[in-house]
Amino acid sequence: MYWSILNRIISRTGKLLTKTMIPIDSTQTLGAALRAARKQLGLTQSDLALAAGVGLRFVVDLEAGKPSVRLEQVLRVIDVLGGQVQIAGLPDLLTAAEATRHGA
Repeated sequence: MYWSILNRIISRTGKLLTKTMIPIDSTQTLGAALRAARKQLGLTQSDLALAAGVGLRFVVDLEAGKPSVRLEQVLRVIDVLGGQVQIAGLPDLLTAAEATRHGA
């Protein structure tokens, strides 16, 4: 489903959209950023829910900044929108992530 939506976006706009880094400091900021991305891609909330494998109510709550959403589902929505979660400013982040991957 993700690829059919991506193809529809490309055929509608004739190009892939540019991507920016947005600092997220609250659930409201995250919701607003995802809503803006969805609208820029020309998707309805129903389109996004179907492509991400989540319910419509979840997308509505996420865009409204509801704080009790499931991270796994949030990550699926971000992926469908072509986004990526990055964490900045944490000490020794790479070392900790590598240690976790290697079973330390």
